[in-house]
Amino acid sequence: MTLKGRTLFITGASRGIGLAIAKRAAADGANIVIAAKTTDPNPRLPGTIFSAAEEIRAAGGQALPLAVDIREEDAVLAAVAKAEAAFGGIDILVNNASAISLTDTEHTPMKRYDLMNGINARGTYLCTQACLPQLKKSAAAGRNPHVLNMSPPLSMKQHWFAPHTAYTMAKYGMSMCTLGHSGELRQHGIAVNSLWPRTAIATAALQMIPGVDVNLCRTPEILADAAYFILTSPSSNTGNFFIDDELLAAHGVTDLGRYAVKPGNQNFIPDFFVD
Repeated sequence: MTLKGRTLFITGASRGIGLAIAKRAAADGANIVIAAKTTDPNPRLPGTIFSAAEEIRAAGGQALPLAVDIREEDAVLAAVAKAEAAFGGIDILVNNASAISLTDTEHTPMKRYDLMNGINARGTYLCTQACLPQLKKSAAAGRNPHVLNMSPPLSMKQHWFAPHTAYTMAKYGMSMCTLGHSGELRQHGIAVNSLWPRTAIATAALQMIPGVDVNLCRTPEILADAAYFILTSPSSNTGNFFIDDELLAAHGVTDLGRYAVKPGNQNFIPDFFVD
């Protein structure tokens, strides 16, 4: 199975992990709906929906760049309608957009709390809800629909909450969508899974966190390759919380050296939420 002719609606696809997943799908000839906020270049966060569209087309796919704030219901519904008009429907939703603030309760303003929960948990729920009619049509047409949430396995241990309760709540909100929606949508033939990295991933957002050495990270392409295996599996493969290296190993990919930012490095920063 390939993604040729499939339409992917990817949130936060203007850069980083979302763009890497988009380009991997584009290599098969997929259609990519870029649902992200960045329309103007920013020296701190390189990449816009338009530059992403150019990269996706260069990789072999079609691209529809849409300026979307996934906290706004009307904007998301309008984007879904534009995706249907352009490509005839949506086969895959990748809930990738996310906000992060690794702050304790005293140093997390409610504006930041609302941002994280609005994008991560609510945005994932909203986009899934908005895309659901299209995903049902995809299932009826035998096009193997998937929802993939870029969120961690649920581990109710205090040490994953105490340093940054608000962020953990927001990311686990995405994972709770996986848990609930996989059960709810199984009857419709729609897969819902989560994917999360073992190690820190070198993204522009991560580089803005003080003290992070990106040379001790892996590149977004490891998640793109892992996501590809999920999205090309049968939609009966649902309700899983995949870890990138475990999933790749299950498909015979055990040499992960090409994903190291610094060639030859074996000492990676571990990501959060993986026990």
